[in-house]
Amino acid sequence: MPSSTCETFDLGPFVVPRVWTGLWQLSSNAWGSASVPKIRKGMRRYVDQGYTAFADHYGGAEIIFGQFKNSLPSPGAVIGATKWCVFKRIIPTRSVVRAAVIERMERMRSRQVDLLQFHWQDYSDKNYLAALNYLLELQDEGLIASIGLCNFDTIRLDEICTQLGPGAIVSNQVQFSIIDTRPLHGMADVCEKHGVKLLTYGTLCGGFLADKWLGAPEPDSYSEEVKLTPSQRKYLDMIVKAWGNWDLFQTLLLVLRRIGDRHNRSIANIATRWVLDHHFVGAVIIGARLGLSEHPEENHQAFGFRLSSQDNEAIEAVLRRSNSRTIITSIGDCGAEYR
Repeated sequence: MPSSTCETFDLGPFVVPRVWTGLWQLSSNAWGSASVPKIRKGMRRYVDQGYTAFADHYGGAEIIFGQFKNSLPSPGAVIGATKWCVFKRIIPTRSVVRAAVIERMERMRSRQVDLLQFHWQDYSDKNYLAALNYLLELQDEGLIASIGLCNFDTIRLDEICTQLGPGAIVSNQVQFSIIDTRPLHGMADVCEKHGVKLLTYGTLCGGFLADKWLGAPEPDSYSEEVKLTPSQRKYLDMIVKAWGNWDLFQTLLLVLRRIGDRHNRSIANIATRWVLDHHFVGAVIIGARLGLSEHPEENHQAFGFRLSSQDNEAIEAVLRRSNSRTIITSIGDCGAEYR
């Protein structure tokens, strides 16, 4: 990736690109499958083009990433973000928290977790604060380089950052796109207040925000003719049930195509740039079916330009016709759809 177009930002002790490679598609054959050697070759192609940050822990993602990173001549040039997700009630003693971190390190074959993203399912159980305090202790020991959150809402993000102090939390991974604009309602202000950056997923709505869907009929979620991935089934529901309908979505795609024509970019590039242009966003995480379907060259076209006021107004004119600004009331704040 040419250095003149590669945007980076500071995340804890790291300088990282503003587009990350998401590994959640390694979790299931529903996205298709490739051999591990092909997946590692795919990772290498991304790194060679400047995509030096990978994220997620599903399936064998940690193991495959760890093998890949340790095969590099300079492993420290690549960072991996993983997760510790607590879905059931636990008592997060120091030994329990330490065991979770050690498991991540062993699976990734690493002496230190680059970015540990913490998810806690039940807000009514305030033990998430105790768990985070132990994570900070383990960070002081050198087992963790930086600590982030995953799918925490605005209220809890503010609470955690206030109690743990400046710099304790570097990021929060949440859904954010032209379709799902919930982070604009409070989350942005809290990020600014505490110096937290968002790592966003769902930015391309599982691939629906792309040229291939412009002019296409609304797909059936379980059609055998047009087989949707698990991500696409999820985001199709978001588009046609929570946000608006397929006709309005086609209007949005047409607007994005016209904007893309002005900048010589794809619809996906415009949708990615729209998210990146928000100052509280650190990086967009774009899923890749490594060894099957990869778009590193297209993705880096999201760099090197900014949307104009004319571009943003054209997008906003469509959003005003949608439920974009009220999704936060129908679904709930960031992460609520998983609780």
